[in-house]
Amino acid sequence: MTKKNIAVVWGGYSSEKEVSERSAQGMYNFLDKSIYNVIKVCIDHNEWTAQLYGKSYSINKNDFSFIAEGKHIKFDFAYIIIHGTPGEDGPLQGYFDMLRIPYSSSGLLACALTFSKYTCNNFLKSFGINVANSILIRQNNQYNTQSIVEELKLPLFVKPNIGGSSFAITKVKEAINLQDAINEAFTEADEVLVESFIDGTEVTCGCYKTEKGKTVLPVTEIVTHNEFFDYEAKYEGQVDEITPARISLELTHQIQQLTLKLYDLVGAKGIVRADYIISNNQPVLLEINTVPGMTETSFIPQQVEAANLNITDVLTEIIEYEYNKIKS
Repeated sequence: MTKKNIAVVWGGYSSEKEVSERSAQGMYNFLDKSIYNVIKVCIDHNEWTAQLYGKSYSINKNDFSFIAEGKHIKFDFAYIIIHGTPGEDGPLQGYFDMLRIPYSSSGLLACALTFSKYTCNNFLKSFGINVANSILIRQNNQYNTQSIVEELKLPLFVKPNIGGSSFAITKVKEAINLQDAINEAFTEADEVLVESFIDGTEVTCGCYKTEKGKTVLPVTEIVTHNEFFDYEAKYEGQVDEITPARISLELTHQIQQLTLKLYDLVGAKGIVRADYIISNNQPVLLEINTVPGMTETSFIPQQVEAANLNITDVLTEIIEYEYNKIKS
């Protein structure tokens, strides 16, 4: 059997690039090299390059291929592991759609929708999903910090509306600090989300779809040693991640069923992760992540292991399912 050429596509145009690089290495380790030729492809502003046998080769963007040692190499499938633009917000998905190259993540519309936290949460609010109250501030739009505080109350969170949730996030406890927090968030994006603080237990739950249907994973409880689940907590070990979460079976089932519902509401594909705060024994949605981290210690691999599944087998099933949908 001829091996499929699988591109693990990482990089991107945002501060999330270094996180993407870690996920790409995780993905490379997870994928089954006995049935796939796994090639990492880095995307940045200057050039798209394939990394093969310690060398870099320029990608031809006309057909997403490259030439190495005189051989023209085309890809059968793209596993997108870019956290941030252009791999999490839809442009790359649209590019692969036009080339009819199957890929791992949700499509253009679902990615564009979920990438804007404000747009997604308000869309889901119309279906009765519990979300935090929030205000969106666009670059160069007028706003009044005092009015924001009066509406949302303190403390509150300020974060870039688009992008990941690792950079330029501030928990504001005093009104005098709100403007500085907004300014910092604007360094990452031209839209800023100001969100009411919800006290409770933070959890996250993964879900994916193959030819067997949707599979929802165990719930992970997040206990951060920091003020909140920031970059240091996520990537420098200042957090306890407990799978399965120390919550009731009834609440676990409720969160899992809600995750399945959200998967369908946004039209997701591949692996998706939904983050929640449990407040007053009810889950409140924080955000939906269509390109969740895939390092060795990320939430999804943890949850797959806790479900007594094999991450390599899960990824193979996802690849084959999405490939056959396009190529059959």
